[in-house]
Amino acid sequence: MQQSPAPISRDAALRIALAARAMPGTSLPDLIDVLQNRIGKDQIEAEDLRTLTVTDLKTAFASADGEEDGEDIGIGLEAMKLAVRILWGDTQGDVLPPEQPYAEGDMPGSVRVALASDSGEALNGHFGSCIRYLVYQVSPTETRLVGIRDALEADFAPDKNAFRVQLIADCHVLYVVSIGGPAAAKVIKGNIYPMKRMEGGAAAEVLAEFQRMMTQSPPPWLAKVLGVAAGQRLKNYNAASIDE
Repeated sequence: MQQSPAPISRDAALRIALAARAMPGTSLPDLIDVLQNRIGKDQIEAEDLRTLTVTDLKTAFASADGEEDGEDIGIGLEAMKLAVRILWGDTQGDVLPPEQPYAEGDMPGSVRVALASDSGEALNGHFGSCIRYLVYQVSPTETRLVGIRDALEADFAPDKNAFRVQLIADCHVLYVVSIGGPAAAKVIKGNIYPMKRMEGGAAAEVLAEFQRMMTQSPPPWLAKVLGVAAGQRLKNYNAASIDE
């Protein structure tokens, strides 16, 4: 028997998932329902999303909420503008600096650090739901953005946390705004040291703080990382230090 096509293509599903996150109070099923009604078919392809406008979203959500003028739907015009850009294919959703080249040995004494991020060049994401990871090579005197890794595919993985760990498997350290105990255990098992910084902050600020720690008073785990060969990873860490 021939298998019927998926209602939403994978590329379209990724865009829709990110667009839903960009609009406060909007669930993924709600957005899918709005888009299917607006486009006029259940099977949505990526090219269908490029036909949508901010007015389309505003009118559709207003109708769903019973607001004829569309003014009081609680999402906000700027959020809808961002959502439309994402639906059109701007899956980063905001402007980020270009990745910088790096070859093994370029930065002696450096380690690789990932930041969980939802927007901009900043630490502002939860490990299990952030949009992307910003990956930096960090030495006491230099930082380079060497990777921007989209995490949306994790939503389709059987084990979302394991998928996210694999995305940053080459990193020594992970900064997050928050992380749960089971997820932290998987990060540690992946030989990555999780650092929780609840207040978040600009990447430059977080990395400068990390550089000071490298040079002034590195804790035992960091001293160990700095002392091993480039390809090695942290082997021991007490998971109890990560809050639930």
